Amino acid sequence: MKPEIHQNKKIIITCSNRLSPYLQQEVEALDYKPNRVFKTGVELYGNINDCIKLNLHLRCASQVLYSLNTFYAKNADELYEHIFLIEWEKLFSVNAKFSITSNVHHPSINNELFANVKVKDAIVDRFRFKVGERPDSGSELSGVVIHLYWTELGAEIFIDTSGETLSKHGYRKIPGKAPMLEALASATILASKWDKQSAFINPMCGSGTLAIEALMIATQRKPGLYKSNFAFMHLTDYDSTFYKKELMKIENNIESISTKIIATDISEDAVKNAKANAAFANIDALIDFDVCDFEQTNIPENQNGVVFINPEYGERLGNIELLEETYSRIGDFMKKKCKGYTGYIFTGNLDLAKHIGLKPSRRYEFYNSTIDCRLLEYELYAGTKRVEKVRNYSI
Repeated sequence: MKPEIHQNKKIIITCSNRLSPYLQQEVEALDYKPNRVFKTGVELYGNINDCIKLNLHLRCASQVLYSLNTFYAKNADELYEHIFLIEWEKLFSVNAKFSITSNVHHPSINNELFANVKVKDAIVDRFRFKVGERPDSGSELSGVVIHLYWTELGAEIFIDTSGETLSKHGYRKIPGKAPMLEALASATILASKWDKQSAFINPMCGSGTLAIEALMIATQRKPGLYKSNFAFMHLTDYDSTFYKKELMKIENNIESISTKIIATDISEDAVKNAKANAAFANIDALIDFDVCDFEQTNIPENQNGVVFINPEYGERLGNIELLEETYSRIGDFMKKKCKGYTGYIFTGNLDLAKHIGLKPSRRYEFYNSTIDCRLLEYELYAGTKRVEKVRNYSI
């Protein structure tokens, strides 16, 4: 009989709110057919090896959860009883360390941590009953991770095969000020019209996340290249051979790049940090970094690439009046120097965005943490079709 984790079961891939359309694109590109797509994730069916593959490839995901069991529990005692019945001793060793995470919205529970403790106690007691000793547990997500989803309608217990969130791609050692999370950066690039062949220009690059993610997307470098520990590695029947083969496939499928990826920032420290992050990803030689004001950024002529700017938007950084002037200058820069390109501005301040003075051709909704954001798209026509600057467009 096959070990339980090698059976096809429900897999839930979670992501930040509003990223699921781009996560769905990634999942389908890996030849999986989603059973369901919702605002914070994608559901499909597969086994633990599918989870390994998904963990290695996905840019927009947070966690890959493999379902073990569903049941109804009206209170914490019934929850304990159901968890105790699962053969945990066959899933991981008593020498492994485990942790519990949860998403609980149940009327009998007013503290999510209490539910976590009941799950932990059931697992520990099961090991003591079957093995005679217990594994260690803790809050770190560096070993086996068990996830509980529990509402009034029912409960489901998962193996979290990821552990530490996949939304951090592992290369960014120096995040800088108010950084965009790597998964969000990837999603915004996937939402854009960039063809991965033309130039990608990133003024105001900060810690370099957008430029690095663009380079990784263009060359088929996957986030799994930069992580050495996943929660699935701590399961008893983890297939290390499959993992190594899948990782080798990713390494062998890296493509060369002929297009320009340009990242600039007025801050010398920011560019230094961006270069360091790119070096951690082993791609620093493939990105053109420069210290300059965004208006002085080199824009290659006769290309139809994208100019992508993520300016400050006043929630955490910057003086509003100065930012109004900056956004106005961004609009002038795009209109005068970026003709023929598609412009993108990612912002969480739509009042500031009105000062750009250009009419967006499309708006994409995102969240940056809890901040309601927009990715604004501008067609910067070259030749006879002019883009007139008009103040106070409704964003």
